[in-house]
Amino acid sequence: MASNDPALVLNASYEPLCVVSGRRAAVLVLTAKAVAVAAGDTVLHSERRALTVPVVVRLSRFVKVPYRATVPLTRKAVFARDGGRCLYCGAAATSLDHVVPKSRGGPHTWENVVSACSRCNHIKADRGIAELGWRLRATPTAPTGAAWRVVGARRVDPRWRPWLDGVPVDEDEVLEEPA
Repeated sequence: MASNDPALVLNASYEPLCVVSGRRAAVLVLTAKAVAVAAGDTVLHSERRALTVPVVVRLSRFVKVPYRATVPLTRKAVFARDGGRCLYCGAAATSLDHVVPKSRGGPHTWENVVSACSRCNHIKADRGIAELGWRLRATPTAPTGAAWRVVGARRVDPRWRPWLDGVPVDEDEVLEEPA
């Protein structure tokens, strides 16, 4: 891990706030604005000091941050919510689909947008799932909780798992958009 790899920043109450570079996390620790909670693999050396670059830091003081009540509906967040799988067949998802097509008045909301593989998305096209006799493998709902704010990070480190309740973190794969 390099010093510019991402680090999770927790509020003083251990609530996930954001993701910063490892270098910024080290500066927060050095300036006593944060405490290292989980150490990484890299060590930064100065003339008199060695500092292990943290992968998780907790702010020393509580920061009140006005967040939106709902998680923004983004492609990356939908793939994370659905585990990167097609909700129609279970294959690897490559696109998003509206359960009730937008052309038929379906809204662009968490409850109507699901991840889908290209095959299912092509077969479904502009039809509803009832017309095809399909069923969803899970009911799409809006994600809740502070942990979903960090889903927009490029990489979700498996060492963040204890602080990211409700966000799927896989040890072998990274939560990123499919190609």
